[in-house]
Amino acid sequence: MSQQRTTAEWRALDAAHHVHPFSDAHSLNRQGARVMTRADGIYLWDSDGNKIIDGMAGLWCVNIGYGRHDMTAAASRQMDELPFYNTFFKTTHPAVVELSALLAKVAPEGFNHVFYTNSGSESVDTMIRMVRRYWDVAGKPSKKTLIGRWNGYHGSTMGGASLGGMDYMHAQGGLPIPDMAHIEQPWWYKFGKDMSRDEFGLLAAGWLEDRILEIGPDNVAAFVGEPIQGAGGVIIPPDTYWPEIERICRKYDVLLVADEVICGFGRTGEWFGQQRFGFRPDIFTAAKGLTSGYLPMGAVFLNEKVAEGLAAGGDFNHGFTYSGHPVAAAVARANILALRDEGIIDRVRHDTGPYMQERWRQVFGQFDHVDDVRGVGLIQAFTLVKDKATRTLFPNWGETGLICRDIFFRNNLIMRACADHMVASPPLVMTRAQIDEMLGVAERCMTEFEETLLRRGLV
Repeated sequence: MSQQRTTAEWRALDAAHHVHPFSDAHSLNRQGARVMTRADGIYLWDSDGNKIIDGMAGLWCVNIGYGRHDMTAAASRQMDELPFYNTFFKTTHPAVVELSALLAKVAPEGFNHVFYTNSGSESVDTMIRMVRRYWDVAGKPSKKTLIGRWNGYHGSTMGGASLGGMDYMHAQGGLPIPDMAHIEQPWWYKFGKDMSRDEFGLLAAGWLEDRILEIGPDNVAAFVGEPIQGAGGVIIPPDTYWPEIERICRKYDVLLVADEVICGFGRTGEWFGQQRFGFRPDIFTAAKGLTSGYLPMGAVFLNEKVAEGLAAGGDFNHGFTYSGHPVAAAVARANILALRDEGIIDRVRHDTGPYMQERWRQVFGQFDHVDDVRGVGLIQAFTLVKDKATRTLFPNWGETGLICRDIFFRNNLIMRACADHMVASPPLVMTRAQIDEMLGVAERCMTEFEETLLRRGLV
């Protein structure tokens, strides 16, 4: 297929027929989309033959890296045996049974029950319905409100976008839907300047208690948060934050939900982000690293309390045609086995993760307009600032990040701008040599970026 058309022909067809997510169609079509044609390991190639370092693992998801023949073989075998059957009507199939048993082994203790979806967004919407149904069955139907965080991201469906705290998403489509509330994010650099990180972690967790009391504990169903806020800019909370959040949820009989769509399956050097930050949710959502992006699949994990509570209510009237799709399940199982048996997550925890964080701070800490250099495992970020001494951010929040991102992209390194946070989340199979290669390109890009700021009179 890659030899059949020119780049210009593909771009013209794309502009004529393809509506892209999160894009200004007119602007994109004038510029033309970059056409990706193949991938291997941590690298992509576009239709013009450029080799690109994928510093975002697709969209935070290709944990196992590209070009894994064991994954394609698992899909092929399953396609030959049972390409599809649903899990409605009292039926199941071996692929989803084996995956569920394996996930129960790698999940944190107590999570033995999994409901399948097709994406992280669907996992979040499913979780919302489960939480509200749980309290209905428990005889507390007034507990409907879910509390998320400003700048949190939980997908783009009606429920997920409402629970997330992205104003630009709320501005479209009449969002948020009813019974959604938010608290501020635990970003120490902006909100905790005169406090230690540990002090600020307790303060930020206290915002949840304030909100619960404002709404009324009898009306609050759950608090939902990403262990690390991903699309919000890789906001890493202080170590005191999550244990205090858990304490508050238990105090007021509020379910605690972790959105592990990004952090799950090794990104932080642990199987799940909750293990890195030392808390135990009642429910957690997953997707992305579940299949390393090879096929669409999401999941919702339930502890015994929630699973039994839902079961006591009889039918749970929710599901998808492709819930537990056999081919996706077979690929997910192959992915989980590789992550476990090849020691990929162990290497992130003990080797490449610490090395990345050390080198990341060395490279980006030297620049005049970079601060809050941070990371855990193989997820990291820094913030573009006008003045490091005073922690002054750029006035047009997000515009500077786009300038920086485009310089990286033009130099064949994919990193993402989340407003004025530059973030990276490369495949977990990245080696030390590849980390050095990636950061060598990044250093040159940042030199060009700071020269661009001066030339445009932005600093």
